[in-house]
Amino acid sequence: MAVRKICDGIFNVGAIDWDRELFDELIPLPEGTTYNSYLIFGSEKTALIDAVDPEKKEELLRNLKMAGVKKIDYIISNHTEQDHSGSFPFLLELFPEAKIVTNPKCKEFLIHHLDLTEDKFIEVNDSEELSLGDKTLKFLITPWVHWPETMLTYEKEDKILFSCDFLGSHLASNDYFSKDDDKVFQAAKRYFAEIMMPFRNQIRNHLQRISEFEISVVCPSHGPVFGKPKFIIDAYKEWTSDSVKNMVLIPYVSMHGSVKIMVEYLVDKFTEKNIETKLLNLTKTDLGVVAINLVDCATIILGFPTLLVGPHPAAGYAANIINALRPKTKFFGTVSSYGWGSKAVEIINGSLSNLKCDLLQSVEVRGIPKKEDFAKLDILVDEVENKHRSLGIKK
Repeated sequence: MAVRKICDGIFNVGAIDWDRELFDELIPLPEGTTYNSYLIFGSEKTALIDAVDPEKKEELLRNLKMAGVKKIDYIISNHTEQDHSGSFPFLLELFPEAKIVTNPKCKEFLIHHLDLTEDKFIEVNDSEELSLGDKTLKFLITPWVHWPETMLTYEKEDKILFSCDFLGSHLASNDYFSKDDDKVFQAAKRYFAEIMMPFRNQIRNHLQRISEFEISVVCPSHGPVFGKPKFIIDAYKEWTSDSVKNMVLIPYVSMHGSVKIMVEYLVDKFTEKNIETKLLNLTKTDLGVVAINLVDCATIILGFPTLLVGPHPAAGYAANIINALRPKTKFFGTVSSYGWGSKAVEIINGSLSNLKCDLLQSVEVRGIPKKEDFAKLDILVDEVENKHRSLGIKK
């Protein structure tokens, strides 16, 4: 990856990871990712905002040399996770005079995660500023975006927001300025769904906070830079709002066909009602696809068979993910099948303590669905339609 100029004196010297397939050993990365590290040459001091994953530290070093760096005075740490900070020990060996500038909580985390010593730090608090000469950095403490110690850095003269994980995307691309197209939008939405959605209320407050600043460029830690910040900020306003779409998400798993028959019947009936429906086979769909569809949907209907007396593990895993991501979904229901007995619905519903929504009437079928079972599915479809209408959702 070459050095990429943001504006006079400010460069992205980070790394592109084209081949990374999994993040946190959990999140699939179909488009790879980037580790953005921003170099700022002030008239008096030089600062580096965040670093790269340790596996890409040599690429960072090459870029720093290419940029002509002789000295780094400050390493700004917006966030502890190692894809941002893991190269700090390496950098401190190369630039022993550098100090890590961060907030007290992030300092505490970095000491524990990287075994750094107290003397390597300069602490800053919310709204505090640091002068580099002709460039000034202002620090905004933004807890739960998405860790409790996260902060943003605002460069005042050029009006650039270094937003850390906030407003980012997992998208490896040599188009380092966003084209504000659907590919970037979908990557950013998936990133929001997988990482930011559980903290929707906090993020909404932080969006209000940054609205106080004039922002010409948003420089996130992952994905392309936004030269037109309105594109990504407006998207976040929509995703963090309480509004939902006239949409039903049906993640499902079927062992012997009964559940598949039911969910396909539901799709047909919802289609007749002009309700958008997403059917996702949990044995063939990755976590990110489920997550991105959780962002907007008004209703989730989870379909699953009983395995012994509990839910199929794929459904249990999906329920746990839904509970962890805390979407703004308004209604949740289940359709399930069993052989001789089941506690599956009880177990699934009991795993959704974080989901603040109304539970729909469950449809449980013994064996293959019969005429009376399809009648129950029809009732479920009517219930969903009425619930959506009660919210004033337009078709």
